[in-house]
Amino acid sequence: MYIAIEGPIGAGKTTLAQLLAQRFGAEPLLEVVEENPFLPLFYQDRKRYAFKTQVFFLLSRYRQLSRLRERPLFGGVVADYLFDKDAIFASLNLEGPEWNLYLDLYRELSLKLPPPDLTVYLRAPVPVLLERIRKRGRPFEEGMDPAYLEALSEAYERHFARYAHPLLVLEADQLDYSQPGPDQDRVVALVKAHLAQDGRTI
Repeated sequence: MYIAIEGPIGAGKTTLAQLLAQRFGAEPLLEVVEENPFLPLFYQDRKRYAFKTQVFFLLSRYRQLSRLRERPLFGGVVADYLFDKDAIFASLNLEGPEWNLYLDLYRELSLKLPPPDLTVYLRAPVPVLLERIRKRGRPFEEGMDPAYLEALSEAYERHFARYAHPLLVLEADQLDYSQPGPDQDRVVALVKAHLAQDGRTI
């Protein structure tokens, strides 16, 4: 079993990935964000540092997800990102020769990775995303541009409108799965039901 959680910055991906991993007895696979040395610089000067930031993320995510090919999954894996995420961000941040070079790299690497058994796409309005970003307090995310988040959300919508693999869409602003309660149970039940549609059992 391989589940991926995806959505814009601040949607609640890591919280949900950790919840599902705990409930399903799976391994949480969390993306490396703070270790990207170019990310703080990117938020200061997006145009100058976009390519370096994207290539670091591309290779980091590829190395993490390559493990899915190399060993049995036992209880499964729940990742707080989809490999496609990288190209979604890059489509906003790169252009011209840098975008073309990046796209060649992305396509070559993506062919070597398995698709998830289920992808959970978290949607939320930009004001909600901004408030969640503020609360978690990452220094390099201070002063996040709402227009950038809006463009990112639109890019996610375009991507998942043509997504060819099993997909569950959740309105993240209408759920609070950060604390024990009915919302946690509801989300877990929805994920189980979608996996069962494709013959997967937990």
